[in-house]
Amino acid sequence: MTHDEIQIIGMRLPVHIGVPEEERATTQIVEADVIMRLRCPCDRLRDDLASTIDYAAVDARVRELAASRPRHLIETLAAEIAAVVLGEFGAASATVEVRKRILPEVGHVAVRLHRSARN
Repeated sequence: MTHDEIQIIGMRLPVHIGVPEEERATTQIVEADVIMRLRCPCDRLRDDLASTIDYAAVDARVRELAASRPRHLIETLAAEIAAVVLGEFGAASATVEVRKRILPEVGHVAVRLHRSARN
């Protein structure tokens, strides 16, 4: 079993997110990390983009997803990102962390989840 990964770290995503309607009314920036476990080891990829996960395409798709609609919870956004990575990009598993700066005197609040593809 491979544990080779592609990591996209510190994505800054403009979103409308938050429980109060007033919070969702303005654009906020959340940060996200997306870690995708590959289905085959890197040494078997033949230096061919079609054999791996196109991280630029993942970045573009996650940005599109984040901007697609308002959400109440960062948990929802994280789960949706993981589902896209598994369903559209064929990762064996995905670990997603979404961070939001919202509480005074706190660096950030985060949710991290791990999902595996069902084979």
